[in-house]
Amino acid sequence: MEFLGLAAIAVGVFLLMEGVAWAAHKYIMHGFGWGWHRSHHEETEGVFEKNDLYAVVFSVLAIALFVVGSNGHPVVFAVAVGITLYGVFYFVVHDGLVHQRWPFRAIPHRGYAKRLVQAHRLHHAVEGKEGCVSFGFLYAPPVEKLSAELRSRGTVVAERQARKPSEPRPTVS
Repeated sequence: MEFLGLAAIAVGVFLLMEGVAWAAHKYIMHGFGWGWHRSHHEETEGVFEKNDLYAVVFSVLAIALFVVGSNGHPVVFAVAVGITLYGVFYFVVHDGLVHQRWPFRAIPHRGYAKRLVQAHRLHHAVEGKEGCVSFGFLYAPPVEKLSAELRSRGTVVAERQARKPSEPRPTVS
């Protein structure tokens, strides 16, 4: 297959990965995989959190695809490139820009980057795994829509009312 075709596959997989990541975040991380993901929704000490194991799992899958692709399967190699590119963007945008987990202290004040940060903060507005909004990492629905969805559910208000005054809300940077 020609280079442009393989590049198109890699770009297509990169774009498709947002849907895969959305589904994994909503149905795995906020489902049966909450044991690992919970650490991302709670205050943690140190550089790493248990949730980072998901990056390890996805990296191992990408490495396995690179190995297969390197043995005469260029389409598989292109798929591995697309997944890896998504992982790089995830790291820069989600861990860097949104959560400031590395020395990246710029806080966006306008544009799409601001919308990404606001949408993810609304995702973290709910304390538990139920009732969250905005499960994507590189796509963020309009903030007004997410805010309205949270208000209509009443989850955040109910959590505030249920919390004792002496109990501060867990924060996530």
